[in-house]
Amino acid sequence: MARLTDLGGQLQSGEKSFNIIGNKKKFFIASGVLLLVAVLGLAFRGLDRGVEFKGGAVFDAKAQGISVADVRGAVEDAGAKEPKVQKLGSDRVRVETGALQEGQAAKIRDAMSKRLGIPAEEIDQQIVGPSWGSDISHKAVKSLIIFLFLLAIYLGIVFEWKLAVGALIALIHDVAITVGIYAVVGFTVSPATVIGLLTILGYSLYDTVVVYDKLKENTANLTNANRYTYSSAANMAINQTLIRSINTSLIALLPVAGLLFVGAGLLGAGVLKDLALVLFVGMAVGAYSSIFIATPLVALMKEREPEMQALAKRVAQRQAAGKDVRPSPEAIDGEATDAVPAPAGVPARPAAAPGERVQPKRAPRARRPPPQK
Repeated sequence: MARLTDLGGQLQSGEKSFNIIGNKKKFFIASGVLLLVAVLGLAFRGLDRGVEFKGGAVFDAKAQGISVADVRGAVEDAGAKEPKVQKLGSDRVRVETGALQEGQAAKIRDAMSKRLGIPAEEIDQQIVGPSWGSDISHKAVKSLIIFLFLLAIYLGIVFEWKLAVGALIALIHDVAITVGIYAVVGFTVSPATVIGLLTILGYSLYDTVVVYDKLKENTANLTNANRYTYSSAANMAINQTLIRSINTSLIALLPVAGLLFVGAGLLGAGVLKDLALVLFVGMAVGAYSSIFIATPLVALMKEREPEMQALAKRVAQRQAAGKDVRPSPEAIDGEATDAVPAPAGVPARPAAAPGERVQPKRAPRARRPPPQK
């Protein structure tokens, strides 16, 4: 922990720096591969929609000493095609079926009652129509569009439109990869999944805005100083907030992991599993995008501006002349240095040891003559 704290202080002061902006192409390629896998998963496998979205029936009952295979066999004998049967904890079972014909739900309920040895009244039954799931899907998409629209306006006012574009691309990146993972792995999409998907948008945005705020501070009066390029200032902002982003992500992921592995794995709560699963995947992807996607995209767009291109030339000229200029991220390989080239003809002062304060030496005071008696 002490080493992590020391690293955070070194990143904050600029003593060390990870070349994130300089390696942005590698991160873009990694995200492109993930997005391609997500698209292929959606195209060939599709999403495994729950009963709430495609219609069907759900039966929930106590099942002590009965295996999943026995329950599935009883439900199939009653006429259900390809039912989903899962254990909830140690003493309950949940059965999901597709759309049923009139009177078929009662047959399944009676078959489960006989096989489980419990009265039919103790079996919870829920019939869901496909129109309800369609209505929920439309509302979720509508909410997402309104959220992104308001987000773009807010970020455009607080920062600028290019930062808003970077944040929106990062959010779309997070949603696409999370949904793609669901398609590839075959997770069931339920209303709790939609709720969790909308929740991770706010989390990913929070982490991105933290970096943006530092970026705004580092780029204030950037063109007047002629010491940093925009990419250098952006790379500095990411490094200065890197430890905070890692700590925030870990603190957020730990309780979600507990909810996923304890609540769903041990207690068998199906709704908790759906909610925690999408939160865990989405938060991990959101933490990645806020560091390696959003700000590097902004730097890529800003460096194409004529003003920033002129700034880069002036910084390069000052650096070639040996003046007080910080190296660009492309010139940094893993770590940055605080050493600044000395002007021609002036001997370079040795670098101070970590934590040592370098101050100019004072001239010795003239000694006063002793008072005359």
